[in-house]
Amino acid sequence: MLSYIINKFFYGLLTLFGVVTVIFFLFNVIPGDPARMMLDQREDSEQLQNIRKKYGFDQPKFTQYLYYLNDLSPISIHNTNPGNYTYLDNDKYTFKSLFTVGNRTVALKYPYLRKSFQKNDKNVSEVIAETLPNTFVLAVSAIVIAIVVGIFFGILSALYKDTFFDRIISVVSTFGMSVPSFFSAILFAWFFGFVLHKYTNLNMTGSLYEVDDFGEKIYIQWKNLLLPAIVLGSRPLAVVIQLMRNSLLEVLDQDYIRTAKSKGLSTYKIIKTHALKNALNPVVTAVSGWFASMLAGAVFVEYIFNWNGLGKEIVNALNTLDLPVIMASVLVIALMFIIINILVDIIYGLLDPKIRLN
Repeated sequence: MLSYIINKFFYGLLTLFGVVTVIFFLFNVIPGDPARMMLDQREDSEQLQNIRKKYGFDQPKFTQYLYYLNDLSPISIHNTNPGNYTYLDNDKYTFKSLFTVGNRTVALKYPYLRKSFQKNDKNVSEVIAETLPNTFVLAVSAIVIAIVVGIFFGILSALYKDTFFDRIISVVSTFGMSVPSFFSAILFAWFFGFVLHKYTNLNMTGSLYEVDDFGEKIYIQWKNLLLPAIVLGSRPLAVVIQLMRNSLLEVLDQDYIRTAKSKGLSTYKIIKTHALKNALNPVVTAVSGWFASMLAGAVFVEYIFNWNGLGKEIVNALNTLDLPVIMASVLVIALMFIIINILVDIIYGLLDPKIRLN
């Protein structure tokens, strides 16, 4: 089992290395000169030279790529010359020096995601730390809605197979799968936040944390979570309903279920005790994949509902060409995909020894 886990982590690191490489060359080769993007209309030759030297843009692209890997790596090599980009200073890195050879220092540090171009040189790690928890709360709320409601209606749909109720659920779930999230977000915000506002008391836009009218106290506004969570969870909800229905129908057709029925057990007890556990396997598989997708798919939902999460931050960074924020955000989302997939594979390996042999 240990070799299986090590193997998964090894391939996870290779995948992460590939993602880092693609992110760097995609955002540093295609766009042109990042220094000009930072200064925009304020640029002059002296400013451009200073910016290029400060961020290492005056070096060849491959050297910049090595700088980027060095910044992200927890164990990195640095120059003791203050004029070098990799100079180990407290302004850029939180580090512990391990040893020094000549003018090179090997240090243990936190991954350095660089500084924002547009937020007064604010560390990108701070930007991520401020926005990612809001996205995480939104994604968890959406997946909980999808699981609870989806399993409930999936069971009902299986029990009332081929009835009018089953067909209605099928139509609604198909509609939920086919409608894009950004359209659902606009529709829900307009209908429940504007048309029915006096009945629902919900706002068209709003984030988890809001400031009072005096601008002094920050408080949590839970009602702002409801609409974006429903919209974000609508597609996985539709998937869970269909998976639960089909899986439960397949389980209910097994011999041991017929045996339980012949013994006089109630339908409720059969489902609760015998059928539900086996029917949940494909649902668990789907949910694990959907949770990672939600972190990336929340971009448009967050932007439309003005939810201050990572998705909205990515859109704002694209509008202002804030490359470090874009690159770090994409990297964080990719890292979450990799971690979740590794954890799911490990769980499957623990549950089913046959998987570890593949």
